[in-house]
Amino acid sequence: MSTTAVTDADFQSKVLESDKPVLVDFWAEWCGPCKMIAPALEEISEELADKVTIAKMDIMESTEVPQKFGVQSIPLMVLFKNGEPVAQKLGAAPKSQLQSWLESEL
Repeated sequence: MSTTAVTDADFQSKVLESDKPVLVDFWAEWCGPCKMIAPALEEISEELADKVTIAKMDIMESTEVPQKFGVQSIPLMVLFKNGEPVAQKLGAAPKSQLQSWLESEL
């Protein structure tokens, strides 16, 4: 399963009401580091599909949710479990680091 796009409109149903953990990648088209980690997140979403959903939210298209969670710098990845943010990672990193961090938080 590849990454899923989420918006302000479907954040509640796709993230907060999800049966399994959801990692939300807050990003923007103009963000170079965001583009750098995108392929890694796609690969991780395939490898960990049974454990976590990886969602991407464009902060330029959806502004309410990023504002609610205090997103000020991107890329920002926030892990949600049972509708609550439980961990976050700011900035780009190699796939191995992203995956290790995510697996340690699941």
